[in-house]
Amino acid sequence: MIEQSQLSTENLLNKCREWLRKYVMINRAQETVLAVWIVHTWAIEAADYTPYLHITAPEKGCGRSRLLEVLESVVSKPCKTGGMTAPALVRTVDKEKPTLLLDEIDVVFQGNKEMAEVVRGILNEGFRRGGNFPKCSGANFDLQEFRVFCAKAIAGIGEIPDTVASRSIVISMRRKGASQTVQRFREREVKSPANEIERALEEWATAVIVEELRNARPLFPECLTDRQQDISESLLAIADYAGGEWPMETRTALEILFSSTESRDNSIGVQLLLDIRDVFEEGSISKIFSADLASALCEMEGHPWADFKGSEMDAQSLARELKKYHITPHGTIRIGTDTRKGYERDAFIQSWDSYCPRVANGVTGVTGVTIVTNPLLRQDSHETHDLSQ
Repeated sequence: MIEQSQLSTENLLNKCREWLRKYVMINRAQETVLAVWIVHTWAIEAADYTPYLHITAPEKGCGRSRLLEVLESVVSKPCKTGGMTAPALVRTVDKEKPTLLLDEIDVVFQGNKEMAEVVRGILNEGFRRGGNFPKCSGANFDLQEFRVFCAKAIAGIGEIPDTVASRSIVISMRRKGASQTVQRFREREVKSPANEIERALEEWATAVIVEELRNARPLFPECLTDRQQDISESLLAIADYAGGEWPMETRTALEILFSSTESRDNSIGVQLLLDIRDVFEEGSISKIFSADLASALCEMEGHPWADFKGSEMDAQSLARELKKYHITPHGTIRIGTDTRKGYERDAFIQSWDSYCPRVANGVTGVTGVTIVTNPLLRQDSHETHDLSQ
């Protein structure tokens, strides 16, 4: 029997964080959000939305699968999908409401068409309570609605569909350095302590606590979008319920993770807006001629504007792209003694605020890279890292 002193929400969150820290090399912000997410899987009945974890890395060997294993040991009703057929998967999610752990998601989307269709449907609709995935089943191909709301963590290399990305918190991983070490994760050795954490979480998730969390109305960081607020609500409710350092630290961690390069909208239009903002800021200017802006963009090394749709971006192609955001050249502007068509900085402010807002913990540059110096980015080695790297 777990002692009551062990069941405080703050204590459980601390235990989950320590558990993660033992076996995976992640920073403090990631530890914080993952710990709250683990607790969320046990109290998901309190949530209207669930945030997906998108565990990603640039290469193999960065610990994505290991993190899934560590999560599997302590989350509620874990379900790994390896070897499962598409019909079995959708029925398992409908019946069991498990914590779904999807590894090699990039391979899944490129593989068996039926499985890819089912996984995409589950992910598109399963982030909100009441989400259903319609699928034909049975000998007569009758249309059936499968309930697909449940907690989900997906791991893979590369990008995921935009509809899934917008429902996700990105956990970007990389290979540990030669001087960085974590404990080896061996099932026979971790089973007993993992079971202890599991039992504590199960006893904690009473109907009373679930009801209190369901009635919670947490405040959100202002920089979060509407969708980010939706998927963060259940995490913030748990953090507020825990008290101590968790309310402030969880909000800061979410700001950091949502502002990371991997979490940003990767559309070409948003990249254009970010790059234009950098042109204005580097030159400390309030207006610029159209041709000069196009030329400045083309000079950015590693950016797509010098070979944009098969040719160098010019004033005309720039105007076409910006028209989508209701930004048009001011007409004739004067810079010094010269007068030509151009853009004023004020014309971009609303679009910058809407599509690439700044965050409290970082400064967004030309490529969406956020240089963050918040201590929540510290690794166990006490080094501070840029999440965008």
